[in-house]
Amino acid sequence: MDVSFTNSRTSIHSARRADTDWASLTLPQRIRSIELEGYVVIPDLLSATQLDAIRDELSRLPTTAVDYSEHQRGCPNVQWTDSPAAIRVIALPAMIEFLTALFGDELVCTSCAYAVSQPGHPGIAIHTDAQPYGSKIFGLAASAPCLVRVLYYLDDLTPERSPFKVIPKSHLSLHSDGNPYRRYLSHDDEVMVTCQAGSAVIINQKVFHANYPNYSDRDRRMLAIAYRPAWAGPIGDVPDHDSERVGGLPPEVRPLFRSLNTRQIEYDLPNRPDNMARHAPGISPRRWGS
Repeated sequence: MDVSFTNSRTSIHSARRADTDWASLTLPQRIRSIELEGYVVIPDLLSATQLDAIRDELSRLPTTAVDYSEHQRGCPNVQWTDSPAAIRVIALPAMIEFLTALFGDELVCTSCAYAVSQPGHPGIAIHTDAQPYGSKIFGLAASAPCLVRVLYYLDDLTPERSPFKVIPKSHLSLHSDGNPYRRYLSHDDEVMVTCQAGSAVIINQKVFHANYPNYSDRDRRMLAIAYRPAWAGPIGDVPDHDSERVGGLPPEVRPLFRSLNTRQIEYDLPNRPDNMARHAPGISPRRWGS
């Protein structure tokens, strides 16, 4: 197993940086960014009070190290823990409004996890979260054809504190280098994304992304929540939520935990079904605005 640092300490200061004014983007421009670039940043979604409560809750959760570094740790299934402030973020109105506009469908929350990149973390390998046939790491859940992951940062991202890394537009590639099962230590066209605590990076699951090493002396903490549209179920059945646990979630969060096997598709679709539409704004480039 390769446990190399993805980037040297000196190289991060000359890394290509995203220079978008994220706060100025309109809704159509945000949709354009995630659909064309593969990601978008929405700043200042969580207040200082919310951040304090979420950090306090998540700091009490047990974390497990990944196989390549003791300094990259996580806790899955935050929704089943005693973390009310963090759990309420799953139904954060501003994010649900954006995702509803993006998908034009009911939402299914597929995961909610806490991740910590500690000082000494060597950086995550560049990867995608989409495996069309499933994988050992993600199981069949990764086979859902349409999904986004929302990364809420609980600490300021600086160049030395494990900022987000992405290869813009990589989700559009039809080349074998874009095989979603491939991983890369680094890439000539990777872009560094920094933002303030309380901001979220939303990624298309097919975009190649990662994070940089943590060369700082402080943890970089994150709450990662995945959503998909109701139509886009996995290719096979996955273990479903426990109904009693779902019943114990806050009322505004509960509807997002519908069955993980929800698939609103029509397998026996004929060539020319009755009553076909002539208008579908969700597939028009005009949805991106001017």
